[in-house]
Amino acid sequence: MRSFFLILAAGTTTAPATTAPTVHGGDAAHAAAPAPAPAAAAGATPPATIPSVALPRFAATLAQMPMITGGDGWSGVTGTQAWHQLATATPDTRQSVRWNYAKGLIAAERGAEALGVLEAMRLADTDLALVAPYQLARGAALTMLGRDAEAVASLSSAELVGNPEACAWRMRALAHSGAAAEAVGQIECARVAINARAPRDRVDFMLAAAGAAIDVGQPQPALQWLGLFSDRNPDANLLRGRALLAKNDLAGARLRFERAALTGSSEVKAGAKLGSIQVSIDGHSISPADAIKQLDALRFGWRGGPVERRALTIEYGLAKDAQDLRTELKSGATLLRYFKLGAQAGPMLAELQQTMISVLAPESGVPLPQAAGLYWDYRELAPAGGDGDLLANRLADRLQTAGLYARAAELLTYQLTQRAQDVAQGPLSVRVATLQILAGRPDLALKALQNSEQPSYSDQMRWDRKRMEAVALHRLGKDDAAAAALDGVPDGAAVRAEIHWRTQDWGSFVTESEKSLPAAKGALGAPQQAAVLRYAVALAMTNREDKLRALQGRYAAAFKGLPSAGAFDMLTASIDRIDPTKLDAAIAAIPEASPAGAIGDLLDAGG
Repeated sequence: MRSFFLILAAGTTTAPATTAPTVHGGDAAHAAAPAPAPAAAAGATPPATIPSVALPRFAATLAQMPMITGGDGWSGVTGTQAWHQLATATPDTRQSVRWNYAKGLIAAERGAEALGVLEAMRLADTDLALVAPYQLARGAALTMLGRDAEAVASLSSAELVGNPEACAWRMRALAHSGAAAEAVGQIECARVAINARAPRDRVDFMLAAAGAAIDVGQPQPALQWLGLFSDRNPDANLLRGRALLAKNDLAGARLRFERAALTGSSEVKAGAKLGSIQVSIDGHSISPADAIKQLDALRFGWRGGPVERRALTIEYGLAKDAQDLRTELKSGATLLRYFKLGAQAGPMLAELQQTMISVLAPESGVPLPQAAGLYWDYRELAPAGGDGDLLANRLADRLQTAGLYARAAELLTYQLTQRAQDVAQGPLSVRVATLQILAGRPDLALKALQNSEQPSYSDQMRWDRKRMEAVALHRLGKDDAAAAALDGVPDGAAVRAEIHWRTQDWGSFVTESEKSLPAAKGALGAPQQAAVLRYAVALAMTNREDKLRALQGRYAAAFKGLPSAGAFDMLTASIDRIDPTKLDAAIAAIPEASPAGAIGDLLDAGG
């Protein structure tokens, strides 16, 4: 006999994926995996593919069936009876049998299996997704799995807006997702469908309604609904505690939380622990700092769902009141990253952006390394557009001034790769490369330039990038590649000359630098003096006596009265008259200012 999976999938060309339910608890969510198919008999050859049988269209038939408006609409089959019906179904009846099976699974709260059956149906007839009963069943299955956004979307077609059963499932999904106000808005519509259920079948809907009412500040109705539950029910006691806390009955709330923690599930126990912390906060029996520590400890053992969301919301409020900027950013960023906050998201983001701006201001008193760390950890909170770019650039300026080149480069690399677009990447890539070179990481400088290459850069921008590329290649020991990178760059000869000076390639230095020697008339600044004196050294090293004589005659008058005049006279004297004991002093007297400007200084940076 074929496995159940094959029976279910026959008639489709693609077997549906099994959707596993999300289970909150501990640090990770675990889902039940489907059981493996029975092994083939010894020596048997399994079929290569599932046979494909075209099924009659079922969408119109389902649309003509009576609409499900209450819990009794989920009457269907499961277990052995379902297996038998699926095994004996013909192509004409297979979709109808599947539908009855899906309804039975929903009635049994087996959402993952129901969703798998519904997906198999849709693969055989894609128009089913347009039919209201199918949308309702899919929304119910998704709600059971905690896939709230998808559930609400499936339950929100025009035909389902006023349907009591759809309202009930929509209310439950909205409440679980944290959209309490929207969930409360569904209660009146859902009341008929919920009340018509057997008491044991109302539980999840009633708890969802009560929790949503508490969240929107209506604890009294919630307490009335919870009166339908046993006084020992841990889920109800947790909500009773929250309702009493909202009514400022701290003693009553504490007792309910303690009772819930005795017999409740892991999630109920986490919620009860959170409630006890809230009682201590509201009763002023714990300091904000200690409360934040306890909330962090709670979140360490419980991630996800309404419990963590409430814990983070409380922590965020405490941090704001205590002006604990790091905790405020941490809790707020976590809420925005992992929870759907609806209308709360915009105001919270604006608050966090102002906090970040305050942290990064020089007058904030926050140490620069700590401010940079906070920005990096929560950089997605930075304002958009020009304001965010200005914020990042100012912080990078402060880091660069403090000599924290690597941190500044890391910050601006994020701007370059995640925020800057098109030609705006040009100047930013040059600055990132500069910082990486200053940090002694020319390989990362080269990577920043290569990853931001674009054909739309202006000539000036391309030249600026080529100069930085040459510096990075030189720092990597690739001088030939550096020289090639400078081809076509207007001042490429001056940069190549700088490289030759540092590598003591005197012949190449003479060739590259002689065309850019300064005019003999007029005052010589430090860079111009350095250019002439370096050229003299290179001529002496290559025994070019004739050129030394010409150089001496050309610049003797210009050097008179300058601090470097003695060095000029020494270096341009006849080669056989140069005093080796004074040569080092003459070379040391050469001004440090590079003729190539800032690019020349970078050639030695990070070494």
